[in-house]
Amino acid sequence: MVIGKKNLVHTLESMDFLKMDRRTFLKAVGAVGATAFLGTYKTEIVSALEFAETKLVWLHGAECTGCSESILNGGNPDIVQAITKLNVNLAYHETLLAQQGLFVDGKPANSSELNSEILVDELIEEGNYILIVEGAIANGPDGSGRYCVIGNRPFKELFSKAAKNANAILAVGTCAAYGGINSADSAVSELTDYRGVQFTKEDGSKGMLQELGIRKPVINIPGCPAHPDWILLTLGAVILGKLRIPEDLNSALDRFGRPKVFFPPGHTVHENCPRRGYYDRGEFDTEIGGEKCLWKLGCKAPYTHSDCALRRWNGSVSMCTQAGSPCIACVEPGFPDSARPLYVEAEDKGVFLGANIDTVSKAAVGASVLAAGVHAVRRMKGDD
Repeated sequence: MVIGKKNLVHTLESMDFLKMDRRTFLKAVGAVGATAFLGTYKTEIVSALEFAETKLVWLHGAECTGCSESILNGGNPDIVQAITKLNVNLAYHETLLAQQGLFVDGKPANSSELNSEILVDELIEEGNYILIVEGAIANGPDGSGRYCVIGNRPFKELFSKAAKNANAILAVGTCAAYGGINSADSAVSELTDYRGVQFTKEDGSKGMLQELGIRKPVINIPGCPAHPDWILLTLGAVILGKLRIPEDLNSALDRFGRPKVFFPPGHTVHENCPRRGYYDRGEFDTEIGGEKCLWKLGCKAPYTHSDCALRRWNGSVSMCTQAGSPCIACVEPGFPDSARPLYVEAEDKGVFLGANIDTVSKAAVGASVLAAGVHAVRRMKGDD
């Protein structure tokens, strides 16, 4: 039985938020989204937090700032409402803070009230913060990290200092989680050597933390960009003690460090795609602009593990395939290499009982055969 969001919110209103166990909490926030959850329990959240304050230090490596833009585009609650309700002190965020990087004769000048370089060092020395990393971390050339320099300091150096003093780390966006487009195969990729915080692509031995010999609990929230709900609700779960670090991470995260509630190992975008009916009937678009299944245009939804099709984007209004674009699997650790070529049919990936997609199309006349295969979508290789 499927319960509508309004009915689910009504059900939640009769539940005691403070007595929810971790599993119930994660299912609730995953199902109703940031808007409904924070709105339903705003009084209880304030009571639970009392006067405690959670400090966030948000650093930017090699990225496009798309994940910050995504969370700023979140609505009801917007970012200001969310951090207010969660009693968050966004102490450092390079894109949003007013301070500048002031230097005189090559050295940081003035005070932390005016100079961002001094501010971030003071915050790191104080400790007791959650570190949010957006963007990949350069290790090249030759381990120096100088292919990504901020304020004449390699980002690798700043990340190392901040990671050591952090209570926990959230890697926001595919660049921070797995290296993203910065780590894509190219003529210079070995030289620049961009890394994710904990992984580089699917390799957990080549994350920057491993390179630096630092052990810290990490939650990966991939996406290009990451959905505002994924970021806000994960933060909420951590801040409210419903996702304890590190005790709950093994059970709450998949093998690539993603919260299972948003990136379910047994579920793909394809299963709830608005165009799924066309796939089941073997009807496929061959040109952009149609309304049928987008598989032949390179859609990767059958092996992309996220709740995009349930959660939707832009205020739960739409999503990539609904708007006409094939899914490009941007939440997967191998992105973009594992998804390339982006808009060309992946001919070597059978998604229907291991069959080629043309076989599915020819079998579309047999409705009973198709119905039997509705849940036989092939999972991404190596998935849990």
